[in-house]
Amino acid sequence: MKLNTRIRKNYDRKQPTHDYLKFWRVIRYFIKAKYGLTASDLDMLLFLYSEKYFTKDKFAEFEKLMYWDENRFKRLKRDEWISVFRKRSGKSKALYEISRKGKRVVNSMYKKLNGEEIPESPTTNPIFKRNVCSTDKIYRNMIMDMNAFIRQQRHRAQE
Repeated sequence: MKLNTRIRKNYDRKQPTHDYLKFWRVIRYFIKAKYGLTASDLDMLLFLYSEKYFTKDKFAEFEKLMYWDENRFKRLKRDEWISVFRKRSGKSKALYEISRKGKRVVNSMYKKLNGEEIPESPTTNPIFKRNVCSTDKIYRNMIMDMNAFIRQQRHRAQE
């Protein structure tokens, strides 16, 4: 006798083990707004973060991937995102490193990607000020949703 069997479609989904970049766009927008960086400047800082020391040549090598900005190196140095580690001496080239300020920004970004909440105070987050553009308001709402999601995840983990 043949049994009437129903094949169940698998609707169950495995929870991803790595979910770092879910809110990448929101975090990037927040960092850019708070520190006045462009997307390319932030990409450059992220690249240089793992480089202990670098020369202008190493900087220019990665800069080829970005839109052309003749003054990027000078601007990042002037705004103290990059600092001089060793001045040029004789035949040895000058060496640079990410400044303490730059390291703090990149560390902050990694913390946010790992689940730290973005501040919702107008004093620490320019997106939460009163007179902002409509794009900032959209990101403000997303930040509040993201923070609620993070709190919910933490609550579930404690149970």
